[in-house]
Amino acid sequence: METRVHEIADRLYRLSTYAPDVAPPAGFTFNQFLIDADEPLLFHCGHRAMFPSISAAVAGIIPLKKLRWLSFSHFEADESGAANQWLSAAAHSEIVHGQTGCDVSLNDFADRPPRALGDGETLDLGGRRVKLIATPHVPHGWDAIMLYEEETGTLLCSDLVGQVGDGPALGGDDIVEAALAAESMFQSVSVTPAFRPTVNRLADLSPKTLAIMHGSSFSGDCARVLRAFGAGLEAQAGAQPL
Repeated sequence: METRVHEIADRLYRLSTYAPDVAPPAGFTFNQFLIDADEPLLFHCGHRAMFPSISAAVAGIIPLKKLRWLSFSHFEADESGAANQWLSAAAHSEIVHGQTGCDVSLNDFADRPPRALGDGETLDLGGRRVKLIATPHVPHGWDAIMLYEEETGTLLCSDLVGQVGDGPALGGDDIVEAALAAESMFQSVSVTPAFRPTVNRLADLSPKTLAIMHGSSFSGDCARVLRAFGAGLEAQAGAQPL
C-alpha cells in the first residue's frame, strides 16, 4: 500500500492511496489533505488499516508530533476510522468538527474530547484559517461538514464531485462528467430540498481549488464545477423511478 503526496495549493498537500480492488475495474483512491501551518490540520483520517502508509506520508512533510488538528466531513470508516490512531501518534492533537458530529459520535468515540465549531466559525491554524461550513446530508450524513481554507481558497469538500479510478492529483474539465458517472454507480449523495441551497452556498465562496476525497482534485472555476455537478445530480435523481 503506497500513499503518494502532491502539493495541490500552497503548503496544502494531497495524500492519495489507490485501492485497485475497490469499485473495479477502475479502482478507487482514498485521499487526505494536510494544511501545513503553525498548527497543521489533517482533513480525513483514513481507514485504520491505511494508517501506517498515510502517517508515513505525513511524516515526510511534517513531524507527526507537530500535527495539531484532525477533521473530516462525517463519521465513516474512510473519513474517521483512524482518528484515535492519529490522536495517539500526535499527543497534542485534537479533533475539530461541527456540534452535531461531536454530539452524535465524537464525544463517545474519540479518545480525547473533540472541539466543536459552529456553522461559519473559523479556526486559526497560525498563518492559515479554516471556516467550518455545516452541510447536513451533503454529501451524506446529518453530521456532514466541509472546511474552507481561506488563504488558498481551497474547499475541502469530502465525497462531493468524487470519481473512480486513479487520476492525476488535479483533474481537468471532464471532472463533472466523471463525478456524475461515479454517482450514478454509488448513489451516495442525498438530493434533498436542501441540496441545491447547500451547493449554491459552497459555489458562492468562489473556491480556487476543490480538495476531493476520491479521485482527482480540481483547480480552476470551482463554482462552475459545483453548480454543474449539482444540476447534473438533480437531473439524475429526477430520472430515478419512485
